[in-house]
Amino acid sequence: MAIMKLNVELRDKTALQVLPPDAAIEQVATGFAFTEGPVWRGNYLLFSDIPQNRLVKLRLLREGPEVTTFRYPSGNANGNTLDNSQRLVTCEHTGRRVTLTEIDGSIKVLADAYEGRRLNSPNDIVIRSDGSIYFTDPPYGLPNNGTGWKEIPFNGVYRIAPDGEVHLLADDFDRPNGLAFSPDEKILYVNDTVRRHIRAFDVKPNGDIVNGRVLIDMALPEPGAPDGMKVDTRGMVYCTGPGGFWVIDPTGKCLAVVRTPELPANMAWGDADWRSLYLTARSSIYRLRMNVPGIPL
Repeated sequence: MAIMKLNVELRDKTALQVLPPDAAIEQVATGFAFTEGPVWRGNYLLFSDIPQNRLVKLRLLREGPEVTTFRYPSGNANGNTLDNSQRLVTCEHTGRRVTLTEIDGSIKVLADAYEGRRLNSPNDIVIRSDGSIYFTDPPYGLPNNGTGWKEIPFNGVYRIAPDGEVHLLADDFDRPNGLAFSPDEKILYVNDTVRRHIRAFDVKPNGDIVNGRVLIDMALPEPGAPDGMKVDTRGMVYCTGPGGFWVIDPTGKCLAVVRTPELPANMAWGDADWRSLYLTARSSIYRLRMNVPGIPL
């Protein structure tokens, strides 16, 4: 495993409470086409290799990384998470659906349409403690970015209620992408890749979202845009963006920009203490040890 010095652009010393600027970043596996959708499950990392149409299982053993195929074909899976029973929930591009993988490996479709029209291409996903599933639905997985394929005229943010009903939460995004809850689940963060900002919403007791506002504008003249997003136990927001990934406090202030060897698309907390931040970055998987743990799944 290749180990490299971490390159941190420190914007506020508060970042030092969560981010070790002298730490190393490890390239723990490489050789993939385009990695996305990481999720830690027990003692291994699952992630999507979208162009290769497979879900990959990565175990970090004493003798080195063990990379195996968890599922092929995967429906060109993108975002993944776990439900309260540790079952895998996946956003599939070519299937244009959200699926649940049972412990025995069987697959159940949770959502593939809204009001009788096919979804675009579900992208990223998060689950609330009450079992509600929130997902974004841009057209990135459709040919020609959806031209001639879209049945729904907007790119929405949705909630699958515990009873299975699909609710539209927002339809005014350009390209909704990564999403994450605050530790108390009272705020839902959703980024808009094209507009290059993160929005915050208050979450009502019934699961609806209100009071949308821009948390932070991430537009900088360098490669990278808001995509995958996670939150730690202190409420700090970590979002991929220009240059690598950003550490943002709950008020919307950027505390640091971590410049990574490859531009990351997404991230996940992992390892036994939930203090490792795993990054899916183009052809590789990286790991960075943090001072503060993430929110366990």
